Amino acid sequence: QVQLVESGGGLVQTGGSLRLSCAASGRTFGAYGMGWFRQAPGKEREFVASISRLGVTTSYVDSVKGRFTISRDNAKNTVYLQMNSLKPEDTAVYYCAATIRRYATTPAEYEFWAQGTQVTVSS
Repeated sequence: QVQLVESGGGLVQTGGSLRLSCAASGRTFGAYGMGWFRQAPGKEREFVASISRLGVTTSYVDSVKGRFTISRDNAKNTVYLQMNSLKPEDTAVYYCAATIRRYATTPAEYEFWAQGTQVTVSS
């Protein structure tokens, strides 16, 4: 129903910045809520941020508040995650996901997933 392709991951030093992008196929991008998750080795997949269908409402896990910003451009069928002041504990594979629900913060509530992109923050 929708396909998601991520880009923008990489290796940065502590305090650096990255912007992740997630491009969606289809003509109904605005009908999906979008979220970002991350997973480090040996840990569960963790909610990072979400944004509502029109981009009015956003939500973040406490550990990234003030440092990360989620946004979307429905005209470009793209959702972004701007990550500033990166820390080694941010190192993980990051995934964007789409949900047909009004809003959601758990992996089980998202139906469509991108392939993931590695973010590594060196100490």
